[in-house]
Amino acid sequence: MSDTAIFGGGCFWCLEPVFKSLRGVSAAIPGYAGGHIQNPTYEQVCSTTTGHIEVVQVTFDPTIISFETLLQVFFATHDPTSVDRQGNDVGSQYASAIFCQTPEQEETVKKVIDEVQAELGEPVVTRVLGSERFWPAEQYHHDYYLRNPNQGYCHAVISPKLSKFRKRYASLIAA
Repeated sequence: MSDTAIFGGGCFWCLEPVFKSLRGVSAAIPGYAGGHIQNPTYEQVCSTTTGHIEVVQVTFDPTIISFETLLQVFFATHDPTSVDRQGNDVGSQYASAIFCQTPEQEETVKKVIDEVQAELGEPVVTRVLGSERFWPAEQYHHDYYLRNPNQGYCHAVISPKLSKFRKRYASLIAA
């Protein structure tokens, strides 16, 4: 049994290792969603003219990890209060977004956003969007952090995020 969730929370290199490490997640694939051209390239998406957002498509077993838990991890591992940016990554392709695959997902997203806003005390700007075509990113983006942990961006940006995530969600991480 598996479900799919699509999350955009800045650079997909940051999201992929978080979701891949969760128990109950069978795949986390970097890619693009929400734009107006077919089969976009990384360069096209980075131009901010296609309307695509960098996302990770997460395949998960809801009997092991719930969609709500995935949302809680998602909101804890990026800044949902910044419009079209995460840290130094700026542009519409870095938007905080959730592409709801079902009406039930949309209902859960709205509930969790209300909880996150109450906790943070400021507005959550995460876009709640409908199901859109997912385009996998070019192969060199897959497992980028795993293959390049000492690369500057990975070392300075992703490693601290993963460390914080691992401490907070140790009980959810696959052995």
